[in-house]
Amino acid sequence: MSSEVAFHIDGEHRPGRWLVTCDHAANTVPPWVNGGDLGIPEADMARHIAWDVGAAGLACHLGHLLDSPVILSTFSRLVIDPNRGEDDPTLVMKLYDGTLIPANRHITPAGVEERLDRLYRPYHAAYARLAALHPQRVILAIHSFTPCLRGRPPRPWHVGVLHSHLDDRFSKALIARLMQETDLCIGDNEPYSGHLPGDAIDRHALRPGRHNTLVEVRNDLIQTSESQACWAARLAPVLTSALGDVGA
Repeated sequence: MSSEVAFHIDGEHRPGRWLVTCDHAANTVPPWVNGGDLGIPEADMARHIAWDVGAAGLACHLGHLLDSPVILSTFSRLVIDPNRGEDDPTLVMKLYDGTLIPANRHITPAGVEERLDRLYRPYHAAYARLAALHPQRVILAIHSFTPCLRGRPPRPWHVGVLHSHLDDRFSKALIARLMQETDLCIGDNEPYSGHLPGDAIDRHALRPGRHNTLVEVRNDLIQTSESQACWAARLAPVLTSALGDVGA
């Protein structure tokens, strides 16, 4: 099977130094995975458990404004999560935010290996290739988060900036810039910790020593193409200024 199933690249030959990534861009289940159906309702496949709602559009708008390439996954995170290490126990989720994933409950090691070979590894190979095309590449990972997990309190942040203690230079500069936007509630490693060994940032930014950050935008703020474009227009100059702040 062609690796094109696993990813889409927008603007591969743009000259900018950024690589904008969207690990959870789609909620698609390939037909060879349980007949294209994970066994959960369409309403659940439309939720954040299956993809990062609005993140793909935001990533593409940012890529255009930053004149840099964008890579997007083309498969649901419930099929296999490209933002996990190959040995991570949450690589193929069986239960997520109260929803059981029937097609994953009894997956065999061979079944996981097939998803790795046909989706996960081609995505990361393309990611690595794009990252290497610019000698001063900066990794900008775009994600979104739900305003409220089931049974949990509402999340107040508009934007979260996730980072690892192994290299938080750019993320800290970005947080400082965003905190100047007085109408925004900014999360510093919220709603999640930014350090996850083996994840995409660890693999493609921390280990090779590239500047990086992971930006999470609350998904109710980026539901439409218009709102995605507006947020991209707001974030792009802040990102550029923050990169200048660290002398990169």
